[in-house]
Amino acid sequence: MLPDRCSVSKDGKQCVNPPEFIVSIIDDKDEYMVGVTCGRHRQVVSGKIGHLQNEGKIHAGKMSFSPVKAVGTDCVHGDADDFVQIDMK
Repeated sequence: MLPDRCSVSKDGKQCVNPPEFIVSIIDDKDEYMVGVTCGRHRQVVSGKIGHLQNEGKIHAGKMSFSPVKAVGTDCVHGDADDFVQIDMK
C-alpha cells in the first residue's frame, strides 16, 4: 500500500495531492524507496534528496521517479472509488 497523499509537507501542512511518482534511490543492483510525490512537488523532492545525499544523510545513488500505476490481482480487490485519485496519463 502507498500513502494516499504526496509526501511533501510545508509549515506542518501535508500536500493534499495524490501521489503520481514513487521516489527511489538506485545504486548498482539495489533500489531504496524513499517516498511518493505529486507532479507539482517533483522538483522540490529532487532538490531535497540531492541536498541530503550531499550531506551523507541519504544513500548516494541515482534518483528515480516511477509513475504510480494501478494494479489488480486475484487477492487484492478494489472498486471504482479506489482508482479515482490515480492519474493515468
